[in-house]
Amino acid sequence: MTDRPVARTRDEALVYLDLNPCECGSVETEWASGVVSVEGALVKCYEGDCEGCGAEREYLFTLPAREVMPVGWPTFGGPEPSQLLDAGEWMWLADLTAGNVPDDPEDARRALSMARSAVEEVLKFIPEGQDDVPSEAFWSVRGREVRAAEPPRFRRDRLLVVRDTYRDLAGG
Repeated sequence: MTDRPVARTRDEALVYLDLNPCECGSVETEWASGVVSVEGALVKCYEGDCEGCGAEREYLFTLPAREVMPVGWPTFGGPEPSQLLDAGEWMWLADLTAGNVPDDPEDARRALSMARSAVEEVLKFIPEGQDDVPSEAFWSVRGREVRAAEPPRFRRDRLLVVRDTYRDLAGG
């Protein structure tokens, strides 16, 4: 059986799909999803047609060992670190989202909640008893670039301040 990354939740899978555009460069795809059997194993399948070029797109993800029940929005996963996005990609998502907060109060709350949740995902990569996200938690080109730009951003104390700031700005 082919090794497939684990998608802990729908929210995490959709972020991954947005960060991996079609070959034409478009991320605009209306995704249909469901659990299917592939090579005797149950996997989560996301499929749709690219709105940019019409290409058929399909991604298969391994189901998590235990189901993660959504708690608010967004719910990216349980206590374990992501296998889909590395620590730098989560920080990139937090930066992008917090840097483009809409004027509408409800939309602003949602954007800041997403940024907070993305920072929480970065924190999951820090091993117990450590203060920094380890270098092996950066495996993508984008993730390594984000880390290289400012490595101290990946210290636990700084991440906690950023997470709490986004939480406070979102109103809870």
